[in-house]
Amino acid sequence: MSRSAHAAPAANPSGLLVQAYGRIARTRMAGLPMCHPGLGVEAVGFHHRTLDGGEAGWLGVLVTPWCMNLVWRPDDPACVAAPGRERTHRLGEADYGFIGAQEDGMGRFEACSLFSPMFEFEDMAAARAVAGEVMRLLQAREAAVPEQPARRRFLFGGARPGAAA
Repeated sequence: MSRSAHAAPAANPSGLLVQAYGRIARTRMAGLPMCHPGLGVEAVGFHHRTLDGGEAGWLGVLVTPWCMNLVWRPDDPACVAAPGRERTHRLGEADYGFIGAQEDGMGRFEACSLFSPMFEFEDMAAARAVAGEVMRLLQAREAAVPEQPARRRFLFGGARPGAAA
């Protein structure tokens, strides 16, 4: 079992993300041509979950005027990839590459780019809808992964994965 399985659940990082990236939007990114003027900063669909490897944390989508990222914030800070380093996480049946990041007021987390820049979105409602759909599809994909039978059940006549009932 990983260290994070023993860590106390961390608080939902949505508020910290919105504060940190709202500040970035008003400072470092203000006026840059890659920013969509009709979009704001919003955290969508964050929920606490445990990944296949036993690592627990928060997963959701961060929408900004310049990008949309899937964000992973493990409960155990020791599990977060160092800024700029990549880590792969399995969500459902697919692997996703996340890059370690760190922002003042937020601390360390990992982000997987979904869209950048954001000009294909008409407005914040459209971006929010896509972010919500990403989370819905990830949760549906995870629910669709069949449970693997225990080895002993298989050896003693239990169902095999993919076998007809």
